[in-house]
Amino acid sequence: MNMWRRLLLAMVCGVAVASIYAAQPVLEPMGRDLGLPPGLTGWIVSIAQFGYLIGLVLLVPLGDVVADRRRLIAAHLALTAVGLILTASAPAAWLAFAGLATAGLFAVVVQTTVAYAASVSPPAERGRNIGVVTSGVVVGILGARVVTGMIADAWGWRSIYVVLAVLSLGLAALVPAVLPVEERSRRIAGYRRAVVSLGELFRRRTFLTRGLIAFFLFASFGTLWNGYALPLAGAPWHLSETRIGLFGLAGLAGAVGAARAGRWADAGRARLVSGLALALLIGSWAAIAYLPWSLWVLIVGIVALDFAVQAVHVSNQHVLTASYPQYLSSVIGGYMTFYSLGSALGAATTTAVFATHGWVGSSFLGAGFAACALAVWATDKRIPRSGANLHSENPDTRRTQEAM
Repeated sequence: MNMWRRLLLAMVCGVAVASIYAAQPVLEPMGRDLGLPPGLTGWIVSIAQFGYLIGLVLLVPLGDVVADRRRLIAAHLALTAVGLILTASAPAAWLAFAGLATAGLFAVVVQTTVAYAASVSPPAERGRNIGVVTSGVVVGILGARVVTGMIADAWGWRSIYVVLAVLSLGLAALVPAVLPVEERSRRIAGYRRAVVSLGELFRRRTFLTRGLIAFFLFASFGTLWNGYALPLAGAPWHLSETRIGLFGLAGLAGAVGAARAGRWADAGRARLVSGLALALLIGSWAAIAYLPWSLWVLIVGIVALDFAVQAVHVSNQHVLTASYPQYLSSVIGGYMTFYSLGSALGAATTTAVFATHGWVGSSFLGAGFAACALAVWATDKRIPRSGANLHSENPDTRRTQEAM
């Protein structure tokens, strides 16, 4: 897969994820325009996330059933655009919620896209390609905080969803025209079997280990990105929303830099990379805790945190896609449920801890989540080959399991 195709897939991921998080910088004007009470504006983002969780269970397994994942990706992008257009044109909150839920539901195109990238990649390039494609997810999450605020300032909050809808439709046209057809030796026979296979994965040790690491990893990630605006808006900084959003650029620098982690995973160092990155994640919180006293030290901490999170995330997906090649869509969809639940835990706890113990307390919370992830990594033992995992007879799969 050449660089242009990798970038196209990364754009698919970035646009899909941005459709979920685009409302974060514009919650106040969006809620006011739709007639929502201030206490209910948080549901604007939550509705899209609930749709996404449903899609992980019901839609992602389709990727293991259909013969051509490219057409499934294009269809999901087009349906995401329908939800975005409905949101942009909504005269009332209930209609906007319907549009946001639809967009979130089909934003699981991200998981199908990563599965496709893993499927068409030679074993020696799988980690590298997953790293580049997955970087689009982080760019979408963090970039939404920067770009959408600027678009909304110029043309209003509805313009954000119009732009995302146009991008989704354009990508839907490009994907089947530009990307190569997969050469799939096997796929799951029947949708019901695909859903059942997703449940079966939760009994597999490799899957659960990597899933638990992701759970604590993204709890730590969510602690920062859902809580940092509170101390920056208060004394002594009193930053505006636009300036607070610009800190997302520091996160982008770290996340994009971690695309290198895919090459390390290809070289058989996925487990080592995960351990070192989790140690770096814990250390990054020492710098992030300096937020009340130094913004420059905070920026260093943000870059380190996002580098570490992305490195572990890419390594996890490399191991899982190599271990379960016949369940690519299901394994990535199931893995991402840990991501979603961890992010939700970080978001829910960081504001409560900040209210009682300040930003230093929130920093200890984030470091604690990271330490839990490192403990899972450290206590995991080598997986026996027989009976412990769903795996193929592919020698590349066996080599990956040995590298864990």
